[in-house]
Amino acid sequence: MGRTFLFKVAYWVTSIIVGLLALPMLLLPGRRILMWWLRAYSRTMVMWMRVIAKVELEVRGRDRVPKGPSIIAAKHQSWGDGYAMFSQFYDLAFVTGDHLEKIPAVGWILRKMQAVVVDSCGGAEARQRLIDEELVQARAQNRRILIYPEGELVEVGYHARYKKGVFHMYEAYGCPVVPVATNLGLFWPKRDMNLKPGTAVIEFLDPIPPGMEKDAFMARLQDQIETASLALLPKEFKIPENRLVEDVESKASVPPASHSA
Repeated sequence: MGRTFLFKVAYWVTSIIVGLLALPMLLLPGRRILMWWLRAYSRTMVMWMRVIAKVELEVRGRDRVPKGPSIIAAKHQSWGDGYAMFSQFYDLAFVTGDHLEKIPAVGWILRKMQAVVVDSCGGAEARQRLIDEELVQARAQNRRILIYPEGELVEVGYHARYKKGVFHMYEAYGCPVVPVATNLGLFWPKRDMNLKPGTAVIEFLDPIPPGMEKDAFMARLQDQIETASLALLPKEFKIPENRLVEDVESKASVPPASHSA
């Protein structure tokens, strides 16, 4: 309980201070200083994980990530995923929904970072604008882009349906996609601040080269991420038979059948 309390204090104090000090950086030309600041923030959070919560972060396969532009497609189990990924790269762009833009300070920072913002209600027109504008800009700047292809946080052992948006980005960007497996959710559970001591792993897998067809690409991406993520779980972990979140939730929502005498 003591570690949990101290980590929560460190988390919120650090986040508030970093957020407030980031605001003046929005007035400076370019995003260089802001991106450096956000990477320092992520590394500080990883340090708090190690020092306070006793969660070590082991990074594997970092040398598999191309030096030029690429898309990093990662498993998403924990609030800590973003810190783990941003601590590894400078000037990492990331894909986010447009709902965050509506939060004043957050929206300003996202625009300064030149994040890839997806219009959740814009349909095909918004997707084409994303491809023609934001991805063209990111490609010209040789940036890596982080995306969580499931589009949501998922409990350890399960997976959500992989969204086709990652393929449209892959097709338009014309660069390799690097799948990333993790077991961080074992130690920093989904939407939970009660961290458990241990060694968490993020593993960069073999890149998927550009040029694959949609179905083949989606199947390969999901297979690489899910297989490697399951392999990071301890032997005693009980893997559910049905791992698709939608199926599990739909069954849970069905009331039990009534029995007549």
